[in-house]
Amino acid sequence: MVAVAFLAATILPGSSEALLAALLVERPEDAATLFVAATAGNTAGAALNWALGRWLTHFTGRRWFPASPVWIERASGWFGKYGTWLLLFSWVPIIGDPLTVAAGLLRVRFIPFLLLVALGKAARYAAVIGGVEFVRSWIQS
Repeated sequence: MVAVAFLAATILPGSSEALLAALLVERPEDAATLFVAATAGNTAGAALNWALGRWLTHFTGRRWFPASPVWIERASGWFGKYGTWLLLFSWVPIIGDPLTVAAGLLRVRFIPFLLLVALGKAARYAAVIGGVEFVRSWIQS
């Protein structure tokens, strides 16, 4: 679970929610452990994205740089407007991973980054667990 959640938080494609749901169906008694594993793994993957963003700042002027100046300016505007609270949305598909890279590029401090990202990721996995439990109780009734 940790490895899949970690990879799902990086720029690599993947979905940890499907694995979490499948594992919960098989072992509902492990919900707390799976919640912690998924949250920790996905948060660690986001931290890797942050570190990658920090490291990439040395190369922002290069032609091969993966983020355009327009994208960096847009991300800077979002963080300027909403602050680091924007990182609570790091769990959102498609925009979440780029947000974590942008946080590194924009030199967001690591501890606030980690806390906000972990909170957002935990909320997502809590919702997945709640959804699985809801479906399980609905099927059993």
